[in-house]
Amino acid sequence: MYYRNVSDLNQIILKRLNIIPRNFDLIVGIPRSGMLPANLLSLYLNKPYTDITSFINGHIYKAGARGQFFDIKEFKNVLVVDDSIASGSAMEKCRESLLHLTSDFTFSYCAIYVIPGKEKIVDYYFEVVPLPRYFQWNILNHTSLEKACFDIDGVLCVDPTSEQNDDGEKYLDFIINAPPLFIPGSKIGTVVTSRLEKYRKETESWLTANHVHYNELVMLDLPNKEARQKANSHAEHKAKTYLSKPYVLFFESSLNQAIEINRISKKPVLCTETFEIIFDSESMLYNIKSGKYFPFLRKFALKIRNKIRLCKNRR
Repeated sequence: MYYRNVSDLNQIILKRLNIIPRNFDLIVGIPRSGMLPANLLSLYLNKPYTDITSFINGHIYKAGARGQFFDIKEFKNVLVVDDSIASGSAMEKCRESLLHLTSDFTFSYCAIYVIPGKEKIVDYYFEVVPLPRYFQWNILNHTSLEKACFDIDGVLCVDPTSEQNDDGEKYLDFIINAPPLFIPGSKIGTVVTSRLEKYRKETESWLTANHVHYNELVMLDLPNKEARQKANSHAEHKAKTYLSKPYVLFFESSLNQAIEINRISKKPVLCTETFEIIFDSESMLYNIKSGKYFPFLRKFALKIRNKIRLCKNRR
């Protein structure tokens, strides 16, 4: 698994900023993932920027004002930016949408990350990153989240305060009304928490109210807070669920627990405390499945999977 967070994005842009010529008049981002790197490039190159639709409609973002019209004569050289290139289809659609403007502008195309073999799709790229890969700025909408586990407190919602964590009325009120944090746009495989089983009904109600879609909810089957504290098995409980199915990622808020879950499971854990992936202990089986070892086996397996899906769709 290859993962890049916002800090990585910023660092690679700063490191290789010199590859971008200074003759561009305007930076145009491809929504939505391309807007973040477009904004950073605009900042460091000290150039105005906008998104594709706004550009076509004659709007740019200017310091201190939004939605200002521009005179077409002001700009000639335009750099179009996306965060990444995989198949290249999104960039191709972007080129097609700008075809009618090629007589007025000179367009160049840039992606921060490209997969091996796709470097020539763009004029400029910053780093080659193979598949499978995750980016912090779109991971909550990734289709593979159904192969992931999510903790609740500190991930899907805020952590309870010491006062709220009384295993009584205050804690019950917290569960029912906890402010949401990172709510994914895709369905989750399993929500796994150290909350006690007796709070299942209230927890399920909160998940439904906050539009969290999931296949399974795993809770801790202990009688009370004292028994949970005595067992002190938070990481073990979560790692056991993580290992129970072919999950590929675990979302955990606590860095210490993330490290422990990774140590036990030998699989990656994304810590929302730092938005870094903890992946120090990699199992042989996981590395083969992910394609880090023997990548030809992964490619072959993916081809077989795609053929099976194609056959099913034809039925």
